[in-house]
Amino acid sequence: MVIGLTAAALLDLHADAGSLFLAMASAAQIPIPRFAGYADLPGVRLWYTDSGGSGVPVVLLHANTGNADSWQYNIPGLVEAGYRVIAFDRRGWGRSTANPGTGPQPGTIAEDLHALVEYLKIDRFHLVGVAGGGFAAYDYVLWHPERLRSMVVAASGGAIVDEELRQLRQKTGLPGFASWPPEFREVSMGYMATNPEGLQRWLEIHHHSRQAGAPAQPQRTTITFAKLASIRVSTLLMPGDQDLQTPPWVMRRQLAHIPGAQFIVLPEAAHSINWEQPEAFNRNVLEFIGKH
Repeated sequence: MVIGLTAAALLDLHADAGSLFLAMASAAQIPIPRFAGYADLPGVRLWYTDSGGSGVPVVLLHANTGNADSWQYNIPGLVEAGYRVIAFDRRGWGRSTANPGTGPQPGTIAEDLHALVEYLKIDRFHLVGVAGGGFAAYDYVLWHPERLRSMVVAASGGAIVDEELRQLRQKTGLPGFASWPPEFREVSMGYMATNPEGLQRWLEIHHHSRQAGAPAQPQRTTITFAKLASIRVSTLLMPGDQDLQTPPWVMRRQLAHIPGAQFIVLPEAAHSINWEQPEAFNRNVLEFIGKH
């Protein structure tokens, strides 16, 4: 891993978000992030981190099995490359809490994202979504394409509604897959075998992800292949070659419909692609967004 923090140390820091990000910055020898805390937005008290600075903003959207801590091995490298990096816990995940007194529930991730960038007075930005975060990335680009410089969707089925795709996925699904332990669904066997500390930290983050009883946020729009064909924002699709949940062939279906999209299959990575291969993930993201 890029950052030399033990799982135990990171757990101790989980309750103190500011301390966590100070430790991350120190470990990576980069400037200390300016903020880790809450924004009171319509319907939600949203927990987010912001590295600050004058760099072009990059917003990170975490997977359903994670929260903003899932980016701890990616943020330092992105900041070191000169970007302003923002990540947040989705409503009902991690430290973000729904607030029915200030807005409708459960809202959508895209609406919470838009409220946050408006709150931070960010105009145009790069958007990176992994797995469930990719659902929200598609939802947002279809709503506010003018706000995006580029978009990266990694290890994500995209929440696409398509009967042919549904039938193909049903035919090729592994028996009882939905009931497998999360690490076997999300993490590659190679990573589990060679990085037990990283796996333990991944599980700790997973267990601090979705809050008990929190309703899932729906999409603002039903995502279809026809709607993907309307995307004109520069897009990179990046599956992992060992992803059992969203194998590369599934993302190639998305590639066929997004004009000009680029496609990179990341070796030795499963569904938790940015966590398992942070250096390779960052390298590909930085090369892509650096062109836009």
